[in-house]
Amino acid sequence: MDPIEIGLWVTGGMLLMVVLGMRVAFAAALAGLVGLFLVFWAKRDFDPERIGWAITVAVKTAGQVPHSKVASQALSLIPTFILIGYLAYYAGLTRALFEAAKRWIAWLPGGLAVSTVFATAGFAAVSGASVATAAVFARIAIPEMLKIGYNKQFAAGVVAAGGTLASLIPPSAILVIYAIIVEQDVGKLLLAGFIPGAFSAIIYAMLIVGIAVIFTNVGPPVGGFTWRERFASLPEALPIVMVVVIIIFFVYNPFGDAWGTPTEGGAVGAFIVFCMALWKGMRWKELKSALLETAKLTVMIFTIIWGVLIYVRFLGFADLPGAFSDWITSLTVSPMLILICILLAYAVLGMFMDAIGMLLLTLPVVYPAVMALNGGEYVSAADSAFGMSGPMCAIWFGILVVKMAEFCLITPPIGLNCFVVAGVRDDLSVQDVFKGVTPFFIADGITIALLVAFPAIVLWLQSLA
Repeated sequence: MDPIEIGLWVTGGMLLMVVLGMRVAFAAALAGLVGLFLVFWAKRDFDPERIGWAITVAVKTAGQVPHSKVASQALSLIPTFILIGYLAYYAGLTRALFEAAKRWIAWLPGGLAVSTVFATAGFAAVSGASVATAAVFARIAIPEMLKIGYNKQFAAGVVAAGGTLASLIPPSAILVIYAIIVEQDVGKLLLAGFIPGAFSAIIYAMLIVGIAVIFTNVGPPVGGFTWRERFASLPEALPIVMVVVIIIFFVYNPFGDAWGTPTEGGAVGAFIVFCMALWKGMRWKELKSALLETAKLTVMIFTIIWGVLIYVRFLGFADLPGAFSDWITSLTVSPMLILICILLAYAVLGMFMDAIGMLLLTLPVVYPAVMALNGGEYVSAADSAFGMSGPMCAIWFGILVVKMAEFCLITPPIGLNCFVVAGVRDDLSVQDVFKGVTPFFIADGITIALLVAFPAIVLWLQSLA
């Protein structure tokens, strides 16, 4: 049995464990450890006397991964951005953001749902965690929508779908993870997420208005706000706007050099929101809750990362990425058709795996293949298959797969955001939330199609940098 055969069998076993219900982190770590043992033992022709040696080398190789890969400055972005989101919630800044959006937008058909989408987009710009965004607005927005007669399932679907925007709008934890896996610049990827994220929010808003116009009982408009009340709502929302501006200038300063690294921007943003939370009267109990929730979510993400990276280390020894890349480039069909098939495969995988685990497991194999399709890491735009240089293709593909990860957060049966919304609300079942998010599959499909057809939506900001 050669290394590629071992890679295929072990990968199949890992996917089976995931489908049977084992957590991605543990399934990947176990598969990686077993795979490393088999690869090293195969080098000794499966000699029974060398089993002990193969086990020792495999364990030592796997044991180096958690610290060497997770102790990364780029990954320090994740807890700081998550902390910003929880501090903003406990300081009442999210409610202020929702109130401002409601007073300015709620007069539209389905206006309160549209306000929720734009408020989640604003919160996503300081949080970076989809699960946290969905949990926060399930507490804030759903009661407001139910109070004025919104359909319960529709209200839940709006919050679950709106929460996915945090996967794309910087500071996005998933974009950071993508950048680390494919060894691309974190700042450039975060910058590239702004326009596609805002574009996704607008598509959601248009869908909601269309549904509310056709089905008038789904989301009635809310009126009665004077211009004075609208302008009075803005100062309370300014702290979040301030943090967004700071993060932008740390990632990319349009007037000169960036002020610092994205990591420093996240730390400064967390400090500002912390000070604002203290000024708003946050007590020790609320601060403790914010810190604990941040720690829980960070540990969950980091556990998935180190577990999957053990599997990725095994893939390197098995040379499965290279074999897959060679096979993809040998196909005689259009590169664009192959890319679309890859994106559709992500949609299917997302039904059985969480977004972060799915990307961590697939990118080490899929990313080299996509880059090879385009012509390589250093190809020029003139010679490429997708009409863009290697670095631009890496950014474009990153936004596409992260958007697919958003899609996976609301697809049954694993859609994590749907479970979070149902868990926060006692009056909702998971089935209610899944029914409510169904129309947003159409919106996501339209968004992905437009991002594929018009890469300039993703790359325009990069062209200015």
